[in-house]
Formats: sequence, structure tokens, C-alpha cells
Amino acid sequence: MRAFLSVDLPDELATPFSKVQEELQGAEGLNFTDPDQAHVTLKFLGKVPDDEVDDVIDAAATAVDAADVEPFETNVGGLGVFPSLDYISVVWVGVDGGAVELSALHEALEDATTDLGYAPEEHEFTPHFTLARMNDARGKEIVQEVVRDHNPTVGTFTVDEVRLKESHLTEDGPEYETVESFEL
Repeated sequence: MRAFLSVDLPDELATPFSKVQEELQGAEGLNFTDPDQAHVTLKFLGKVPDDEVDDVIDAAATAVDAADVEPFETNVGGLGVFPSLDYISVVWVGVDGGAVELSALHEALEDATTDLGYAPEEHEFTPHFTLARMNDARGKEIVQEVVRDHNPTVGTFTVDEVRLKESHLTEDGPEYETVESFEL
């Protein structure tokens, strides 16, 4: 299966999340994230062979415990892009409050999964929820303006679990299914 470990945006924040996406509607070349599938990726695993799923579950459970993070509040808001405003591939909404805890979970999961042979992340961890991916630069100026001039707030929620998710790639975009949950 194709998999990742995440903290999911709760259902009650899907509507305010989609309202932030509406600010970007005029930008051509964007492929918007389904608000019901929005999440912070703590660790992307990629292909996990069927015979390794139980090992990943055990490693993730151990890592979440080892991170010693209690349930915490996080505020979702603010805008950013990867890799830069000059070359935009991802438009995201960030987290304010809870970033330290999310980073601790990321680091513990990174260590546990690289010990299993999964590739380490190539860039610094920045907790975020992807609003859209930019397929081409037609709407770049609109995205730049929105990111510079807007500071939206999506809302606050309590993070109390990490999920192992399976990603199914479809013609309409990825669909995610929870395989296992790990309580904080």
C-alpha cells in the first residue's frame, strides 16, 4: 500500500478550510485539496509492502509513545507556499500553536521509520495543511497576492491522535483511508 502518517483536519474545520480556498479560486493552474481529506503529513512512507504493515504499525505506536506528547491544541491559519513565492508548487495553511508537538511527533516517527528502512525526509519539517497544488504558473500572481495580503484563520482543534493512512490514487485525486490510529 502507499502510506503516510498524519494528523487529520477535523470535520468541523472543513468549511472554514474551504473558505480559505475560495480566496484562491481565481488562480488558474491550481488543483485544490478536498477539505475532508486535509491533513498534516508527519511522515510520508510511500510503498509499504503488505508483509511490512504490522512492523510499521508497531514502529509508529512505539514512536508516538516515545514522543511523549499529550493531546494539545493547535491553531490552523496563515498562508505559505513551497518552495518559494517565485516558484510555487504547493499553497498551504499553517499551524500556530502546536508546532513544537507536531515536530516532536514527526521526529519520533522519522527515527522509527528510517530504522525500518524508509527514506528520510529530504527537507525540513514545516507543519501545514495543503490547500492546493500548482500545476502551472498561470495563476501565480493571484496566489502571490493572496499569500502576501491575507492571513486567514481556519480554527482551533485538539490533536489527540496520529493516523496511518493508505493513499489510493484515482482520476479525481487521491483518496485516503485510515489503517490505524495512535492515541496521544
